[in-house]
Formats: sequence, structure tokens, C-alpha cells
Amino acid sequence: MGDKANAHTGAAGRAPAADRPSAVRNVVLVGHSGSGKTTLVEALALAAGAVNRAGRVEDGGTISDYDEIEHRQQRSVQLSLVPLEWGECKINLLDTPGYADFVGELRAGLRAADAALFVVSAAQEADAVAGSTRMVWEECAAVGMPRAIVVTHLDTARTGFAELTEVCARIFGGDDPDAVLPLYLPVHGAEAPDGHAPATGLVGLLSERIFDYSTGERRENPPDESQRPLIAEARARLIEGIIAESEDESLMDRYLGGEEIDVKTLIDDLEKAVARGTFHPVLAAAPAADGGRQGLGTVELLELITRGFPTPLEREIPAVTTPDGQPRPPVTCDPEGPLVAEVVKTASDPYVGRVSLVRVFSGTLRPDETVHVSGHGLTDRGHAGRDPHEADERVGALTSPFGKQQRPLDRCVAGDLACVGKLGRAETGDTLSSTDDPLLMEPWTMPDPLLPLAIEAHSKADEDKLSQGLARLVAEDPTMRLEQNQDTHQVVLWCLGEAHRDVALERLRSRYGVQVDAVPHKVSLRETFGGPSAGRGRHVKQSGGHGQYAICEIDVEPLPPGSGIEFVDKVVGGAVPRQFIPSVEKGVRAQAARGVAAGYPLVDVRVTLRDGKAHSVDSSDAAFQTAGALALREAAAEATIQLLEPVAEVQVLVPDEYVGPVMSDLSGRRGRVVGTEQAGPGRTVVRAEVPEIEIDRYAVDLRSVSHGTGRFDRTYARHEAMPPPLAGKIRQQAETGS
Repeated sequence: MGDKANAHTGAAGRAPAADRPSAVRNVVLVGHSGSGKTTLVEALALAAGAVNRAGRVEDGGTISDYDEIEHRQQRSVQLSLVPLEWGECKINLLDTPGYADFVGELRAGLRAADAALFVVSAAQEADAVAGSTRMVWEECAAVGMPRAIVVTHLDTARTGFAELTEVCARIFGGDDPDAVLPLYLPVHGAEAPDGHAPATGLVGLLSERIFDYSTGERRENPPDESQRPLIAEARARLIEGIIAESEDESLMDRYLGGEEIDVKTLIDDLEKAVARGTFHPVLAAAPAADGGRQGLGTVELLELITRGFPTPLEREIPAVTTPDGQPRPPVTCDPEGPLVAEVVKTASDPYVGRVSLVRVFSGTLRPDETVHVSGHGLTDRGHAGRDPHEADERVGALTSPFGKQQRPLDRCVAGDLACVGKLGRAETGDTLSSTDDPLLMEPWTMPDPLLPLAIEAHSKADEDKLSQGLARLVAEDPTMRLEQNQDTHQVVLWCLGEAHRDVALERLRSRYGVQVDAVPHKVSLRETFGGPSAGRGRHVKQSGGHGQYAICEIDVEPLPPGSGIEFVDKVVGGAVPRQFIPSVEKGVRAQAARGVAAGYPLVDVRVTLRDGKAHSVDSSDAAFQTAGALALREAAAEATIQLLEPVAEVQVLVPDEYVGPVMSDLSGRRGRVVGTEQAGPGRTVVRAEVPEIEIDRYAVDLRSVSHGTGRFDRTYARHEAMPPPLAGKIRQQAETGS
């Protein structure tokens, strides 16, 4: 960060390794889809010598070749780890998907990292910094995670670096825009025929030196005297910003008094402010020129990571308990301490089986040792039988991933990350600890999937494999929820969005060999009586030998919502023998479960048995069950039957400027807005009650209405009567079977 290149000491082809936590930097890259995160990772790997040309691993494979699905989708869809070395440090770069549907992968990356690089593209309009990126910035700020900003795509810029820096200061700086300032300014070369003047170097605002990348190798030059006035204003503002965040309160007085502050002092204070998360430098980066090794700004960025970002020793470790919830003392990032590690991602490899990406928070993880696996349980997401789960498992090989290669490690110390093979019972979010002292880490928050996908097996062969394929799919991705709906008899896979849904279907097909068909999702409708009615069930048959004889008369009246089915016996004089009254009730309840109008369960009625007839020989349990069902159907034929639809309580969190569009959209879905309330600066929670049939796609539609800045959750409230026109349409569909 002090404007000096640090010699790379790693060796290509060898797995980067750390022998102590202070030598590790865990950095997550955050940014919207297309911002250039993966390209930046490749450029950093090339500059550090981990690859020999852009995007190629020394021994074959590509950094971005994480998943065949990603190539077809032309975007990253999962968290990927790229370890490299710079100086005496091992840097674990965690590349996250930028698309909102894969926010679960982003949350896993945030859990594993100690600092974040926010990647912003200059190829977008100045005010187009994605709302989802802003929300992640706020999440990081809430936990004090150090952050820096990297501007990419300077070669195709729609927005100048200075203008984009001001936008970032306004959006990310909040009340303190001077905490978001550039450390370097781009130096542009001659204008190309297309009108763009490509950035060929950087000028260091503190060192006042030029770093020329035009040849693909970083060269340091003094600036022209004509350039000094151009950087004077930015340099003065940067110095004031650093001093304002300094822990040395006398520094500002000395500076305002006219004293020239030593550059080394400024750099030391800058590094400390970045590590504390109170100052957020802005840098620029670009891939290397053809044939070159060092891309624009890559050396400066690697310097920032190794010298400004904190080590794992400086991170507060999440709380731990015993598996049964008893509190335990906080653990520290000590390689000699008790083993506490966490599975941050699970994936299936066609050759080696399940592979778990693990962050070690305490102790040292070694191959072939037996560990205890503890999980909070994910039965609410369709992980049957795992609530919570405990198991002892033998660790397979420890490896360091890089593209498709897995390079062996002999250990993974506290603060580092590694891939672990053959943990058959471990799922994302599970804790690995010593078998002698089992521990469980506090879980991280996962978004609730709210886009339903109803599926059916394409063929009998697929049906045999469907259950296992779905189980493995949700084990890998805790942001999916599997539901076996008992009312609609559908298998429903709940996803975060349409892209998430598409990837799930593709993985089922290509990875697990299961072909499924998407079918319309059904909501759990109900039926009830709109008013009192009466019915007579007559089941009399004579076919030689014992016949069938049962007659019953019932009254039906509606009850308040939530009452269910109430059966009352008011038979007098033994018109229906006592032993057959339960038979009538059984028949009534069976018919109610099948429905009386459109095939949906009947609820919230009182059925009163008031009279009937029996035969001493031909009456039977079965006959009175049939008569009870017939009586209920006749009563329904004489009454107005209402269809009841489920209504959800919906809470939508959006920036204030989108409250109006969100409320209008909810009203268009037959929703009733019941209130709004402030949820922090510039954000509002809109509370509404909306029929569930109207919000099947709300996870997608809200993203459009709020420009990616809105979130919502839903809970079942009750069933309510459906409007007659819509109810009639559904009855017609039920009758025609469409």
C-alpha cells in the first residue's frame, strides 16, 4: 500500500499454504453481475504468479471454469475459492456470484472472509450501482467488516473515475463521505479511434509517483511537474481523510498548523483505519496488456490486501456452544486451541464425491483425523431426519482448490480455508470439532426462498431417482427448501429466483441424472358453506342376500374461520342405532376431506345428525358411512359453497423512494396494506395481507419494482373467501380438469 511492489514468493503449481494465522488474508469479492469480479480474480492471480497467462492455471484448467453450468449461463452461480501468495502472505480470494438469486453463496463468502472488496464497474451509468450491492455494504458495516472499493472496466468507461468515486462516497460513505477516497488516480494514454483513452498507469496520491502498466509490467516513474497540480486537490483531501480517522488526535492539529506529515506516518494510519473498517479506499484495476503479467492496479491491490486488511487474529469468532446448547467460553484464533471449523459450502464432484469448503476458526485440521460433525438441522428446508444432527466422521484429504485442480495440504491452521473430502454427513453450516469436546457454532443468516417450483418426474426411471437427487441438491444449497405439500400432493422446490430455479433444474439433470417437468404451482384452497343447509343421505340396495340400508338426515351450518369440522349427534328415539352414529361421522369427514364442490377440503362447518333410519339386517358400518357422505353432498348442492384461499402476512423492506410503487403493486394483487413503519435511515417496512395465489412470483416481481433493493417475508395468516368471479373460474377449471 505504500506504493512499493512486494516481491512474489509463491511457486506456481504448489498449493499456497500458511503456517500461522497472521500470514492469512481472507477476502470476499462483492459486486453486481457483470462488474468484473472473476476477471479481477484472474488478474490478481496472474500478477501474483499463480497462473502463467490470463485465466490459465499452470498445470491446466481455468480459474473461471468452476462449473459447466456457469459456462452455459455465462455467469458465476456459486462461491469459488482462489488461493494465492503475495510476499509472506497467503491470500484466499472468495469470488461470489453477483446475481441476487445466489445471495446464499454471497452470505457463505461473507462468513468465511475477514474483509471485503466491493467491485464497481465504470462501464455503467454513474447512479447505477446495484441496490443489492448497497445492501451488502450495509450488512458488512453492521458487523464492522473492513471494506475497499475497486473500480473496473476503465477501458470501456461510461463514467469517469473521479465521478464514480464521488458516487461511491455518497452511496457507501453515508454520513462520512470523506471515509471513501481514492489512493490512486488513473493515468490515461493516447485516445483510441473509438474515442476512449485507455488507462495505462496510476499516480500514487501519497507518494506522488507514477506507476506505468502500459507494457504489462509495473514500472515506477516520477510525475511530470505539469501533473502535480492535477493531483494536489485529491492528495490534500486524502491526507485530511486519513488524519480524520487517525487514532493520534494531535495529527490534525499539526496538519492544520502547516506541518508536513511524513508519508510513512500517513501510510501507517491508513493501514490501521482500513483494518478497523473506518476508512474505505478506492482503487482501480484492469487485466494485463497482451503478453503482460501485471494488470493495472493489481500490485497496489495486493499490497492493500496484505498490509491493510486484517488477519484472522483480529476477527471476533462467532459464539460457540455445546451441541445441546450449553454456553462455552469464546474461542480464539489459535492453531493450538480446540478445533472449531465450519462448512461454508458443500459441492458434489463426479470423481471424488462430496467436497466441503471449510474455514478453520480455531485449532488445526489435519487429513485422516476423526472429527465430530454438529448441525443445527435443516428439516424446515427439506433435509429430512437431520434436525439437529450429530456424527463422528473421518476427514479425507485436505486440498487447496484452484479451478479444477485440487492440490494436497498437510494441514489447515486456524484462520485458513481448505477443501475436505468425504464428509458424507456434513452439510453447509455444520461445525467440525474434536470428538472429545464437541462444539456448535452460532449459525449465519440465510435468506428464505420464496419462489415456488412444483415438479414432477419426467419418467418412471426419473421417479426412482428423484428423492435422492432432491436430497443431495438441498444438502448442497441451504437456500433451497424442499416441500412435500400434503394438501396439493405436489413436490415443491422453493428457490430464491428464476435463475436459481434454472440452475436447480440443470443440476438435477446434469449432475444427478434426474429429468423433471415443471408444473403449475397450486395453493391450498378450502371450501365452506356460505349459509345453513340440510341434506338427506339414502343408501338402500338389495342384490340378494344381505343388502345395504342406511338413511340419515343432517343439518349443516357455517362456523367461524379456524373451527374445522364439528359433528353433533341429536338423534332421538334410536332412529339411528348408537353403533352407527360414528359411521355417519366417518362418512361425513371423509367426504369433507374430498370436497363438495371443486375438490378442495371442506372446513369450518357444524354437521348435525338429527334423524335417520336403519334396518335390523341390512344396515352396516359401510352403509352409514356412504349415507353420511351422500347427505353432505346433497346439503352442498342446496347451498352456496364458498372457496377459501390462503392469505399471507407480507412484510416488504424497501428504500423510501419505492414505498409508493410497492404499495400500488400490492393493491393490484388484491392486497390490503395494513401499515408502514420506518426501519432505519431511508428504509420503510410495508405490511400487507395478500392472497397467496397472487404472490407466487413476488420474489421476482419485487426485484423489478424496487430495482433490486427490496426484500420481503411472508407467513400464513388465514383462509378467506375468494371473490365469486375468481372462484367460479377455478370451479370451471376443476370440472374440466384443466
